[in-house]
Amino acid sequence: MKSKQMILYAGILTSTLITGLMIGCDSGNSTGQGRLNLHITDAPVDGADNVWIEFTGVEIKAGSETIDITYDAPKTIDLLALTAGAAELIVDDQVLPAGQVEWIRLKVTEANSTIIVDGIQHNLQIPSGEQNGLKLNRPITIPENGVATFTIDFDLRKSVHQNSNGYTLRPTLRLIDNSTDGALQGSFMTGYCKNINNAAVYVYEGTGVTANDLGSASEPVTTARVTLVDPLAAIASYKYTVAFLPAGNYTVAYTCDASIDTLESGDEVQFISTSNVTIVAGQTAVNNFELREM
Repeated sequence: MKSKQMILYAGILTSTLITGLMIGCDSGNSTGQGRLNLHITDAPVDGADNVWIEFTGVEIKAGSETIDITYDAPKTIDLLALTAGAAELIVDDQVLPAGQVEWIRLKVTEANSTIIVDGIQHNLQIPSGEQNGLKLNRPITIPENGVATFTIDFDLRKSVHQNSNGYTLRPTLRLIDNSTDGALQGSFMTGYCKNINNAAVYVYEGTGVTANDLGSASEPVTTARVTLVDPLAAIASYKYTVAFLPAGNYTVAYTCDASIDTLESGDEVQFISTSNVTIVAGQTAVNNFELREM
């Protein structure tokens, strides 16, 4: 596969701040233009080994112009490699008219997009993706003589669907402004779950939210996997990371039932522990769950 440029959350934030300082030191001459950096990341899906998507370019509707960016060679990206704060650059320092961007469209090739489950490769259907791409209709602003840096979160847990016809990608996309986002991480000394592969952390917007499953009226903003810190340690400890969260207040919940949680039906997902956290732009909040043994 084509080598990938991996960019950690901290690197994205640092780059954005440094670029902003450089712009601030500029001569002040107005150009009527700004620049855009765009990355993609992912909240993982259970049961899959890889989710390969072929991207051929990006279209951007900026003011009265539609800018068509076509890559010299397609980028085949494993979205499952882009978790826990990792992201990949797909639009690099693109000059755009200053002002509002109406929409962004990711150009994809369905025929070359696949999902691998238990070592077996399956075609990944992307309805209308080949013709219309994956469109984000959220407006953003390109600052005059400045740089806007955003990250698109695919959230595969909400996006990949399996039925009798195979696997389908109906993307649930979040667009995050890297100048106003922060991160969340935590750990605990017991996995609680009999099978740690069924464990996940769910993040809900607002404090005191009653945790609920995917597809519910109060579904999570995003989710994160739980991973073992050190498999050789005498006492097992686990960790999680949720990056690219807009600044604000959230409820965080832990479950051992993530593998049964699907959008297609109401699921009996049990949540073991919940906490309230506040995310501050440019900072990483810490929430360590206190879990009892099962």
